Amino acid sequence: MTEKETKIPSHVAIILDGNGRWASRRHLPRKAGHAQGSKTVEKICEDAWRMGIKYLTVYAFSTENWNRPDDEVTALMNLLRSYMKDCIKISRKNDMRVRIIGDKSRLDEDIRKSIATLEEDSKNNNGLNFQVAINYGSRDEIVRAVRKIAKEVSAGDLAPQDITEETVAEKLDTSGIPDPDLLIRTAGEQRLSNYLLWQLSYAELYFTDVLWPDFTVDDLKKAVEYYSTRTRKYGKVVP
Repeated sequence: MTEKETKIPSHVAIILDGNGRWASRRHLPRKAGHAQGSKTVEKICEDAWRMGIKYLTVYAFSTENWNRPDDEVTALMNLLRSYMKDCIKISRKNDMRVRIIGDKSRLDEDIRKSIATLEEDSKNNNGLNFQVAINYGSRDEIVRAVRKIAKEVSAGDLAPQDITEETVAEKLDTSGIPDPDLLIRTAGEQRLSNYLLWQLSYAELYFTDVLWPDFTVDDLKKAVEYYSTRTRKYGKVVP
């Protein structure tokens, strides 16, 4: 498609799948796949911004991922520690704003401090808005939002009849961030896996067999080209 014909989504969400399979095919430990996957994230952030994408949200660690073998969880947490520190340098270099979504309370204190430092350091940057979902599950997010609303109702600060979709959206981890236009999932799986269930209500879905560590700017362009062919109706009749 020509550049004129290509519609660039403002917000792209990605499920980073296939790190373990990438490592297994190379007879490497799974943590090697996660490490390579984090390098791909850094590159795709730069590519996305150059293409005109303003928001990028990636699924790094789900609430269900705690059920993986202890050694893999430990490796992922150590990788996260390293990535949070590196991300400060990356965000400064690329003028990128970084926000972490998910329930941070289960993370170790040093990781929570690194997250707070990163978010504070990058909050005034004007480049790509980059969201990383860590200890994130959409059902958990919605439950936490409902609890916040219930607390306001119980305190008399909010009447039940005044609760709207906007009320709920404001209590989600993604408050102030527009909903994704396009979801990309790698490694051939075709499900949402408890990811941004509220926010993806009207997103276009794109699935590819490419494993995340092998994902390149050309694969991103293919996903955007697919998005360009879609007509987003939002329930309306479009001639």
